Amino acid sequence: MTGYWTFADATASSRSASGDMTAQQRRGRSPKLGGGHASIISSDINLINTIIGAGTLAMPFAMSHFGVALGVVLILWCGLTSAFGLYLQSRCARYMETGKASFFALSQLTYPGFGIVFDLAIAVKCFGVSISYLIIIGDLMPAIAKALGSEGTGWVFLDDRRFWITLFFLVFIIPSSFPKKLESLKYASMIALFSIGYLILLVAYHCAVDSRDERGDVNLITWDGPVAALSSLPLMIFGYTCHQNMFSIVNEIKDNSPKSLLTVIASSIGSAAAIYILVALTGYFTFGSNIQPNIIAMYPASLASTIGKAAIVALVLFGIPLQIHPCRNSIDAALRASKEFFSRRGRGNSGRASASSSSSGLPGNQPLLAGNTLTKLDSHGNPEVAMSDCRFAIITSGIIILSYLTALNVSSLGDVLAYVGATGSTTISFILPGWLYYKISDPKEVHHQRLTKEDDDADYSDSGSSSVGGDPEAGAPGPSRAAGLEASVGSLHSITGMVSSVTSRFRALQAKRNKGAFRWDLEHIEAVFWRRAALGLTIYGLVVMVVCLVTIRFFGGHH
Repeated sequence: MTGYWTFADATASSRSASGDMTAQQRRGRSPKLGGGHASIISSDINLINTIIGAGTLAMPFAMSHFGVALGVVLILWCGLTSAFGLYLQSRCARYMETGKASFFALSQLTYPGFGIVFDLAIAVKCFGVSISYLIIIGDLMPAIAKALGSEGTGWVFLDDRRFWITLFFLVFIIPSSFPKKLESLKYASMIALFSIGYLILLVAYHCAVDSRDERGDVNLITWDGPVAALSSLPLMIFGYTCHQNMFSIVNEIKDNSPKSLLTVIASSIGSAAAIYILVALTGYFTFGSNIQPNIIAMYPASLASTIGKAAIVALVLFGIPLQIHPCRNSIDAALRASKEFFSRRGRGNSGRASASSSSSGLPGNQPLLAGNTLTKLDSHGNPEVAMSDCRFAIITSGIIILSYLTALNVSSLGDVLAYVGATGSTTISFILPGWLYYKISDPKEVHHQRLTKEDDDADYSDSGSSSVGGDPEAGAPGPSRAAGLEASVGSLHSITGMVSSVTSRFRALQAKRNKGAFRWDLEHIEAVFWRRAALGLTIYGLVVMVVCLVTIRFFGGHH
């Protein structure tokens, strides 16, 4: 990643020469300074499409362990904490060049080499989602085949989930996972929106017309205990995981002002929460305590349910290559980073001495990230390194074979989503955004000091320009009046300086008074509050990860 520079103390002239360019190019906090051309609506749709997916199928099952009241509260709480992680990412983007924000670039400004954690979290999440998609295929295809008349054929293998997983693995997943470009899947988002929309209608319809005679118990207030609840909490966290694409939204939106980004975050998370609550309530009221992790697999054979199941199968079929692609890139990046880390350790002191001598030039003129400014980036902002055909084939084969073998031996969609939600989702949604923002917003950090200075320059640029008076040398004085005129000009400059100083102090006082006034973009809140909240989000993510993993591993998962 290039285009990021170290910010050390330099001469006053170098700071003044680059101040205006940096304020406009790096921060992009004023409206209409975004790095792309996407509207707020299109950005909102893209983020919603990232959020809503397989987690929707398991949301009624998660609610069944909490009860209606606590389930609704936790769906909203998980949405709120995920939205806060997205908001912290939008604040982190202010420290980076407009249009070039990424977890990789952010890690270079805070913890160089820390990007490997994000790559591993992305790999875990995408690998787990691809497994869950194969499990969904194994759950739904026998019912679809039965609805199409497979019982009359006498072919019992059509009822075997492993047969369908193997068939789709050989016929579709292998051919679609090896192409390096995904242009053929450009309509996958349209299929996803149709499938989820149809699922919502199907669940609501069955809730309205199905009989309640065989329904299990419905708990409005009571819950199933802490073990079942903690095993289901990661399902809700997983349902909101979209943070791997947030920086792409920030880079591509036309108006990247705090208000616009907050609008995108609030509307997308709010829409997802409304959909999850609707599906969870209607699905839970339909089946009660008999609900299973994959709700659409529970509906009896009918034309409407068969269409819904086929739509979900199409959704996951197109979704698997979209998961394999970033998983492969993240694994490759993590392997390269690990190799570089151990090679640096092997060089020892000689390598550090060489690095020190190579960076002894002028401060502020050394590129933070190696490479030229034309380095191509991948979808997550990492420098795109050409992968050899052999390396590409080995990593891809490893991913899809492990996904296939895991899906054959694990039949519970809830277990897979719970593990992914407790590991990859908590890392991407809570730990990384909170930790990195807490680091980069430290008042002692040079990046934060530079951003604060740019804020001051932007706030008081008008007062600086208004303090410039007229031309003091309008006339052509004679030699006898030069001394008197020079004294008059000096007095005028002194008065102008005093007026400018008073004006600047008045503006600063007024800005300080207005800072406490409520603003919809939340810019009235002090940065120290966001730092403390970011640290709290990081601790919350770590606690959720450890507690949920221990609960799932040692006290039982979803069966």
